[in-house]
Amino acid sequence: MSQTYKGYLIDLDGTIYRGNETIEAGKRFVERLQEKNIPHIFLTNNSTRTPQMVVDKLGKHGVNTDVTHIYTPSMATAEYIQNQDIENPRVYIIGEVGLYRSLLDSGCIYDPISPDYVVVGMDQDLTYNKVKKATLLISNGAKFIGTNADTNLPSHEGLIPGAGTILKMVETATGQKPVVMGKPEKIIVDLAMKQLQLDKSDVAVVGDNYNTDIMAGINSHLDTILVYTGVSTPEQIAAVKDKPTHIVNSLSEWEV
Repeated sequence: MSQTYKGYLIDLDGTIYRGNETIEAGKRFVERLQEKNIPHIFLTNNSTRTPQMVVDKLGKHGVNTDVTHIYTPSMATAEYIQNQDIENPRVYIIGEVGLYRSLLDSGCIYDPISPDYVVVGMDQDLTYNKVKKATLLISNGAKFIGTNADTNLPSHEGLIPGAGTILKMVETATGQKPVVMGKPEKIIVDLAMKQLQLDKSDVAVVGDNYNTDIMAGINSHLDTILVYTGVSTPEQIAAVKDKPTHIVNSLSEWEV
């Protein structure tokens, strides 16, 4: 049932691990790619972690990798802003260390007074005043960027508010829609593909969530592999019009 691909863009939560639980088939899938030197990038929607923090998290699940194999929405945001040809772009940030580090390390300047961009990501220390400031800055002409639109995040307590919920607050207050970087948007996939340096016909997106991972592949015209180890269910997929290219119950079924 497998098709040969020269490279893979791989989701993390629900595909390689579920919270603190390792998905063994996902771990072995990565090991098989590594044994055959098949290029791959872990494509996450988590804006809170730096690439090294993602590497460390994977290491706890027995997946040994390095930062050259990580691509986050924070990295995509930084690259997107640098591609806009604004010298020394100024940013106001709602987010955590992963977003701050990506933006400031890329040459952006933090400016809470008159920024070119307001960038909104997941922020577990969100306050009313942060949302108020973002609203006023966007209303005064700053461009509105969101790291990702995930409304909920899985946690050991259940589903909790994600970056998309924060985006909705700012969107409602300003009447403006953000440019969104993360899956299922095309932007993050296209930027990650630049890193892979392969033709789209040779790469597959692997993930457990139809609405983010699989739709990211579809929106970018890449083949997709849906694995039933996380969010999406056979019942959900039976109802969608645009089917994944491949469906597996476990990544142990996929030959590389």
